Amino acid sequence: MSKFVINGGKRLAGKINVSGSKTAALPILFATMIIRGVSVIYNLPDIRDVRVSLSILRSFGAKISSQCGATFIDTSELFYTVPDEELVSSIRASSYLLGASLSRFKKTRIRSFGGCNFDNRPIDMHIDAMRSLGARCDGDRISCDRLVGSDIHFKKISVGATVNAIILAASAEGVTRIFNYAREPHVLSLVDFLVSAGANITLFDDFIQIAGAELHGGEVSIIPDMIEVGTYLIASIATDSRLEICGGCHGHLDSLYKSLMYGGVSLYFDEKTVKNCCSLTEYIEIETAPYPGFPTDLQPLMAPLLANSCGGVIREGVWHARFGYLSELSGFGVKYELSSDAAAIFPSRLVCAKATATDLRGGAALLVAALVASGESIIESSETVGRGYENIAKKLRAVGADIIEI
Repeated sequence: MSKFVINGGKRLAGKINVSGSKTAALPILFATMIIRGVSVIYNLPDIRDVRVSLSILRSFGAKISSQCGATFIDTSELFYTVPDEELVSSIRASSYLLGASLSRFKKTRIRSFGGCNFDNRPIDMHIDAMRSLGARCDGDRISCDRLVGSDIHFKKISVGATVNAIILAASAEGVTRIFNYAREPHVLSLVDFLVSAGANITLFDDFIQIAGAELHGGEVSIIPDMIEVGTYLIASIATDSRLEICGGCHGHLDSLYKSLMYGGVSLYFDEKTVKNCCSLTEYIEIETAPYPGFPTDLQPLMAPLLANSCGGVIREGVWHARFGYLSELSGFGVKYELSSDAAAIFPSRLVCAKATATDLRGGAALLVAALVASGESIIESSETVGRGYENIAKKLRAVGADIIEI
């Protein structure tokens, strides 16, 4: 188990280049399983979840190589297997194996899918989607003779269920319509990839329509990671710094930018660069919601920012129990009051501390607190943060942070 050692209380300065999106890369990687051919993926982030996903693909017989910034995935000749339990249980994105394996091999198994343990994250809607297209469930085994297009109505918006439904429908016979689908940029990036591979997909206001087709190798460049943009921007504001965050897509983070500007932050945009010129000066309230609402993955980062300024309220509308990180942040002096689906964050004096990253974004929130607090802080389980951030310690050191990972 590794850890971050941070000597905080320093202002940062310079540019940080954003890597490819974790949440865009993982669905695309598993979607290659339904393709017979070679797919080319650019801007793939070098993070733990991607490396695990590639290992899972190799266990099915995928041939993977990299050259000149491109990753080549040959899924021409795959075979069915039950992948290593340790790999599958280490990442939440392994749940995409349900759709990918059922589409390619007409069978799959329900496993113990991993990821951050911040709330109950059921897969009932994933299974409902498979049943809608003709799958049968027998205990932990799911199979079908063939997949046939149908209407899928989700009871609530779910990125994971939407991804699996798209993967299933892309190779099913006939036409599928997916209602109440997730509209996150990484979901649309998956659609772009599958269309490049020959999929017939049309987006409407109320549903996605997919006509099943034989798919060949596709090509895609992974979109910039909007959560990484938000993380470094929040860190810049919290530490009263003036970082330039380069390579993002401004339209993906309107909800964050509006919340920050409402709190008195001035933001400047130049092509794909965003930077702040002042800190948060007003009490603000945020509420997470499916895209284009405020991203649930950024709400933990807001806690140390609000604590180091005028305070505020965080309401969680996606994962209601996503506040476990606050107990670790309290060691840094963050004062809060928790209710069923909201946390009131009070103005606090942040101090150095020792804490543990219990989940990915909560761990990033601890990093922000450690960067603010003067003195040495230690964050255990740094590998948890490494699941979603490429070279985060190296990037922060390049703009003046005193941080090492050991």
